[in-house]
Formats: sequence, C-alpha cells, structure tokens
Amino acid sequence: MGSITPPGPAQLRRFRLRPGRRRPVIMAVLLAAFLATFLIDWAVTLPAVGATSAPTASASASTAPATGQPCTVSPTNGCIQGTITDSDRKSVEGVAVDVTGPGGFAQTATTSDTGRWSVSVTTAGSYTVAVDQDTLPKGQYLTNAADAKRTVSASLNANVGQIFQLSDQQGVVTNDDATSVTPQRAWQQFASGIRLGLLIALASVGLSLIYGTTGLSSFSHGEQVTLGGLLAYLFANQLGWNIWLTGVVVTLLCAATGYLQDAGIWRPLRRKRISLTQLMIVTIGLSIAAQYAFQYFFGASTVRIQQGNPETIRFAGVTLTVQSYVAMAIALVVLVATGLFLAKTRFGRATRAVSDNPALASASGIDVDRVIRFVWTLAAGLAGLSGVMLGLVLNGVNWQTGLQLLLLMFASVTLGGLGTAYGALVGSMIIGIVVELTNLVLPGDFKYATALVILILILLFRPQGIFGRAERIG
Repeated sequence: MGSITPPGPAQLRRFRLRPGRRRPVIMAVLLAAFLATFLIDWAVTLPAVGATSAPTASASASTAPATGQPCTVSPTNGCIQGTITDSDRKSVEGVAVDVTGPGGFAQTATTSDTGRWSVSVTTAGSYTVAVDQDTLPKGQYLTNAADAKRTVSASLNANVGQIFQLSDQQGVVTNDDATSVTPQRAWQQFASGIRLGLLIALASVGLSLIYGTTGLSSFSHGEQVTLGGLLAYLFANQLGWNIWLTGVVVTLLCAATGYLQDAGIWRPLRRKRISLTQLMIVTIGLSIAAQYAFQYFFGASTVRIQQGNPETIRFAGVTLTVQSYVAMAIALVVLVATGLFLAKTRFGRATRAVSDNPALASASGIDVDRVIRFVWTLAAGLAGLSGVMLGLVLNGVNWQTGLQLLLLMFASVTLGGLGTAYGALVGSMIIGIVVELTNLVLPGDFKYATALVILILILLFRPQGIFGRAERIG
C-alpha cells in the first residue's frame, strides 16, 4: 500500500490564495463607489459655481416687482414663498404680497393661477411679509386678519414658506376655531393618512423582507429613502431630467446600492458568522455615515425635486396636489406587483420559504445567498422609489428625511408582523392613518410620537403583530 503524500508548499499556497481572488472584485467595487461619489460632488457643485457668475443681476432686481414665477435657491440667494387659497381650498390668483427687509429691500409678488408667490432674497436677515388685502377677491377675507403681516427669518440657500388661508367670513378667527375638529378636517386628514401609509409601505415592505430572510433589523434603511429623494433632486432639479425618467433611474441606482451592500458588506459578514447584534451595530454606523455624507454633498437645507408650483385637485371633498395622486397610484401599483411576485412566481415562493425557515429552504435546494441578495436589491429599490415619491409629495427632502420616517417604518413592520411583507403593508396603512388623524389634536410634527405609543402597545399586548405567529419553529 502506497503512502499518502502530504500537500507541498505550492499546493498550500494555491489553497490559501483562492479566497484572495475576490480582492480585485472588492477593489473594483470600492473604486466605483469613489468615482460615483466624485461625480455626484461635481454635479452638485457645478450649478453653484454657475450661479455665482451673475450676482449683480439678482441684486439689481431686488427692488423690482416680482411675478408668480418660482424661486430657486442657490448659495447666493434664498427664497421666501408660499400659497394663498380661498375658503374652498382653491388657488387664488392676483393677490399682492409685499416683502420688505434689510438694506431697503422691497418686492411685491403677485400670486399666479396656482396661488403661488415667491421672492428671491440675496441677504440673510429678518423680512416682513404682508398681504395687500385690497387685492383679495371680492367676498374673500383672511381667516386671521391680524396675521396679515408676518416677520420671517430668511437665509441663503434655503426656502422659507408662508401660507395664507382665506375665508368667506370677515373677521378674526381664533386659533381654537382654526384647529377645531370638524368632519371635513377629519376626512381630509384621513385621505392624507392613506397617502402617507402607501408611501411608507414602499419602504416598510423591503425592511420586513430583510428581517424575514436575515433576521437583521436594518437601521440604515431610512437612508435608502433619503438617497432616493436626493438623487431625484440631483437629476430632475440640477440636471434638468424628465421626472419620469428620473424616477426610473433613481430606483435602479438605489437597487444597485442594495446589491453592492450585500456583496461588499453583509454576505462577507454572514460568512464570518457575525452575530445579529453586531450586524445591527454596523447598520447604525452605516446610517450615521450616510447621513453626514448627504449633509456634506447636498447641504443641510431642504431641497425641492421640482421647482414648479404644484397644482391641487379637489376630489370627493379632499384637496391634494397632483403629485400626491400620482404618487399614491404609483405606490399602489408597485405594492400590488410586489405582492403578486411574492405569491405567484417561483422566486417569490423561494423568498417566502427562506423567510419562513432558511435552514429548511437550503436543505430543499434553494440558494439562500441568492435570495438574500435579491431581497437587499429589491428593498433598496423600493426605498429609493419611496424617497422620490415623498420628496414630491412633501415638496422637499433633506439629509434627515429617512431618519424622521424610520420610527414609522419600524412601527409599521412590528404592527403587521415581523418578516411578513403583507403585514408591513397593512401596518403601514394603519400607522399612516393614525398619525395623520392625530394631527387633528396634536400640533406639528409631534404627531409622529403616536407611532412610538403604538409600537409600545404592540410590544406589550401582541408582540408578534397582526399577521405574525406567537412563536417561530426551526
């Protein structure tokens, strides 16, 4: 019987070098990310350089009457703008708004056919905004006549919004009357809740799928929403792309970032058998890094994807912008298509199998890594599309947009049931409606605290959620 020859040094080196063959791929990915960062920085700073070439034109027009044309912010100017609507929430045209400020600044803006007015300012400081009540339509009055003149603080590269509401009754309306709960207000807020729920669901479905297939709660998922909104601003606003083309390209780019994340970060960490707690800490760090990267490249101010004045449509007693109706329709179509894909296709069933029991799915011949890679790609794409829609509906996006919505997304996923895509959809609708209805009694953004209350109650009384199971086997 012959003896077994041990492997020589050359063979050992060959075995050791096999894992190293992935290094060129990783280096290529990092190089592509660096080039993409450089191009984004160049594209964002290029319009600012062009804007500084004609400061005298802005200064010379500071005392000229302004029209209803939209104002675009830049490093050399800011915008004071707003809308005026009548008692039926319809746009009011031809109302004069006087803006005065430091250095003898004086402009008169006239509302356009969409009720919008805007003034460009080139000096930061305190400005006075006053509505010329003699130009109001016959039979229409300010809901609060004492609020006809306001003082605002404006800065460069930032928008300051002021909204004036008209009424068919003359006199001063108290704050209690303006904020009283009426059936009309409740119906309007209910419709706004449906809109918010659909847009949150786009991001929550992906977040739920990530948890279902990997067990990871990704705290960086909100930044995928922010990335979608800021990329839409870059392409549609700065580069002048068509908004439909922008939406498609941004969704694909965000999906590509999900693919690269799993290829460069999550799959290598899974193969190292890193615990879920450690992976969650990585997502927190990635979230913080992404936030400050957004602030570095795009600034801290809120930016608008479209500078045009949004038109409003009144339907079934509800007044929403055209962008809102379009965004709701797109979100509904995408969510239905995602549900059909998960329920009817072979790969969708494989995804649900991995979500239910990864070990059994792997033993059945399913490529678990391939399914997880697809889930990360799909989740990032849906979150990017959600960012585009939210930027259009909210008329602005900033570096913290995704962070502000992260609590709503986690509350939606927990309410519907961790790891279930359908549960995330139902949970998002409930959270969106409750949050908006809460605005009837709670002021401003304090309404978002409602999601925290709901989250605590869910964990106390039904931690598995609506569609979740009391325990998981396997």
